[in-house]
Amino acid sequence: MGEEFVTKTAVIKNKYGSLRLLRPVDSVKDRLAAFYHWNDRQSLEQAIMICKTKHIDMKEIERWSKKEGALEKYRYFMELLKERTKPSS
Repeated sequence: MGEEFVTKTAVIKNKYGSLRLLRPVDSVKDRLAAFYHWNDRQSLEQAIMICKTKHIDMKEIERWSKKEGALEKYRYFMELLKERTKPSS
């Protein structure tokens, strides 16, 4: 994801063996990297969907975004996420 390497993975085991997957936080970083570097709006939407369904360490996303030099786009992402997770009245 950007300039960082993935060092931890999630593992799903089944009767056929183990499958290594990106952790949800790394999936968000991957999607945001596409938005930050190529303005890929679909990737932004996917990052938002992940955040709405999984617990994500947003301090980690903010730290990583700063390291990527993308704080403005991170703030935009956070605005959209907050708008889309507001409880309806």
